[in-house]
Amino acid sequence: MLLSKISEDSISRKFHKIYAKIRTMDSLKLVIERHTDGFVSYPLGLKGVVVGQGDTYEEALADVRSAINFHIETFGMDAFASDSPVLEAFIAETQLAA
Repeated sequence: MLLSKISEDSISRKFHKIYAKIRTMDSLKLVIERHTDGFVSYPLGLKGVVVGQGDTYEEALADVRSAINFHIETFGMDAFASDSPVLEAFIAETQLAA
């Protein structure tokens, strides 16, 4: 079995290395959208789909924080889109062709 070839020590070292890198991160950029039926929030810079929602801004923020923590615990450093974090995020509007 493949797992039997991997020592507990190597798994533990890898986990601690990932955990140490994640702990040094202090923030992620989030988008929080207001809709007629509540709020939707999602982070920038993570792979996969991570979404939070709530009736209020605070509920959506708390929900996405929980989802981010679960996503990182599940996927480790593979959860991040790249080694280059999002420095700034902009929202713009453009006209569509008629």
